[in-house]
Amino acid sequence: MIATAKITYVSTSAQKTRLVADAIRGRSVNEALAILRFTKKHVARDLEKLLKSAVANAENRRDRPVDVDDLVVKSIQVDGASLKMRKRTLPAPMGRAYRVQRRQCHITIGLDVKE
Repeated sequence: MIATAKITYVSTSAQKTRLVADAIRGRSVNEALAILRFTKKHVARDLEKLLKSAVANAENRRDRPVDVDDLVVKSIQVDGASLKMRKRTLPAPMGRAYRVQRRQCHITIGLDVKE
């Protein structure tokens, strides 16, 4: 791995995030940014910001300079954040309340040089 970036406690479920993450896995960075820019899912903005952060991490390496056009999204990992699940209540009929669990996730992106 040339560079990695991680974001924690994204306010979207891991299942919804994996739909967008699967679309950019294995693609070049420029192609992945184009896909994320035109994806209508809300989490695409967070993934775009994270991918730009990983590219900046790759550019600012001290040991070896890297050309951005040669970078590929090598791995993208989406994990559920089970400990910080936000629990809310919604009003229900006859004075009751339904419990709603707002799920969160952690996302890690790894970039590598195209072979």
